[in-house]
Amino acid sequence: MHHVGMTVTDLAAAVAYFEALGMELEGKAHMEGEFVDGVIGLEGSRSEIAMLHTPDGRYRIEFSEFAAPDAIDGSASAPINALGLRHIAFVVDDLDDTLARLQPHGAELVGNVERYQDVLRTCYVRGPEGIIVELSEYLR
Repeated sequence: MHHVGMTVTDLAAAVAYFEALGMELEGKAHMEGEFVDGVIGLEGSRSEIAMLHTPDGRYRIEFSEFAAPDAIDGSASAPINALGLRHIAFVVDDLDDTLARLQPHGAELVGNVERYQDVLRTCYVRGPEGIIVELSEYLR
């Protein structure tokens, strides 16, 4: 897998949120033209994109903010059982610290922080654009 792509209405907020999570900005670009339109199946598209990667460089997320055509509401408040891409998961070293870093960026717990035996602590957090991130801290 090369990357996961998500369309957002506020590129800067999405980038800041995922940087607070520990991802690193790889680059930004303006996208438009016949080639892009042909690939994505839209005419006259214009967007700004940002690619972020995990600190080890193995995993990437690409965020796109469209100037044209207008974005279509994908229901940012959809519950976890709605069809489609619902969450992405990260392993973190310190769950409490990670939650504290994400709160200023609008992170809200979907449920609770739960502990599974002496194995892990985990939770779902909803951030910008309604993106749900699963955070897990392994205790061993």
